[in-house]
Amino acid sequence: MKIQNLLLLCVEKHASDLILTANTPPIIRKDGEVIRTDFEPLTPEKVQELVKSLLTPEQVKEFAQKKDLDLSMEIKGVSRFRINVYYQKGTMAAALRIVPLHVPTIEGLNLPPILKKLALLPRGLILVTGPAGSGKSSTLAAMIQFINSNKRCHIITIEDPIEYMHENDLSIVEQRELNIDTDSFADALKHVVRQSPDVILVGEMRDLDTISTAITAAETGHLVLATLHTIDAPQTVHRIIDVFPGNQQEQIRTQFAGSLAAIISQQLLPAAGGKGRVPAVEILINTPGIRSQIMHNDIQQIPLHIHTGRDVGMITMNQSLKHLVEDGKIKLETAAGRASSPLEFTEMFTIEKKIRVRSFFSAFSSLTRILLKRRYLLYRAVKRAIKAHKEDQIRMRGHR
Repeated sequence: MKIQNLLLLCVEKHASDLILTANTPPIIRKDGEVIRTDFEPLTPEKVQELVKSLLTPEQVKEFAQKKDLDLSMEIKGVSRFRINVYYQKGTMAAALRIVPLHVPTIEGLNLPPILKKLALLPRGLILVTGPAGSGKSSTLAAMIQFINSNKRCHIITIEDPIEYMHENDLSIVEQRELNIDTDSFADALKHVVRQSPDVILVGEMRDLDTISTAITAAETGHLVLATLHTIDAPQTVHRIIDVFPGNQQEQIRTQFAGSLAAIISQQLLPAAGGKGRVPAVEILINTPGIRSQIMHNDIQQIPLHIHTGRDVGMITMNQSLKHLVEDGKIKLETAAGRASSPLEFTEMFTIEKKIRVRSFFSAFSSLTRILLKRRYLLYRAVKRAIKAHKEDQIRMRGHR
């Protein structure tokens, strides 16, 4: 058994991940579900052999020191792979994410068209958030690809590791990888503003220094795209502010409120047909109202603003899930389990159903009134006609 054969199997089966761990057969993840392959369980020695076949001698030394390592590789003409190798119970293990060779598009990922407008903003901070495996990297790659195809600018990405490979189109795209091209996100961000960028992509905002520098870069006229492991817009705002010490939070609220352009929170759900997954996306656009709420720490009011901000492109997670159910793309029970408020989400359908029933009976009652009125008018007309006919007959008898 060779690692290349396992990776080719994953690509063939359209899996998203391969997991290698001792005393278990190789595991693939497809449409979010973990599936054991038909291979024999891997011994610790076999896992070590497979893991080391992925690493260079330098990476083997680094892994021995750090016990965790991120890297990427490519099987030419097949796919790229994002890899994390680690230890569990004293034995080596690895998780490999399949990354297609072609860069995805916003349409291809079934993302809202508003993302195209956001991608072409001249400045500001755009955060793509969601749990692990929710497609954040793909969304960022699609937005970078759209900028690359539609705007002349200089794009610099800082990634750990590089996943999608971008080729220069209208833009110049430079991709920097941690531990190869730079030591850390924070170090790379400190120097990136001197590299004449228009657009900066930060693979992940992990610490105070990275967050602070990213906000400053957005304040100084750059478009900054980054990810966070948060589930919605309010939690994202709290996470950004809470990273900072208490005596700095008031200042960072003002900076963040002024530099934020949008928050895109997403999750992937099993498709109704059982094949593939579908994104549900919440979008916050930083309007004056939301800016004020962030500055005054009135975060609990943000969902209401998103709910009523459809005219500027905003949508709540519950609204997104509701549209997917109505379009037949996901099942109702699937959506309810992922809703930010399952009870509120279910009530949305219950209330709408009641409104439709009332509307039906209202329309039925209106139609009944119209028909009865028409019948009455017809009765009156017939009665008048009969009366006129009798009067004519009487007049004719009188002439005789």
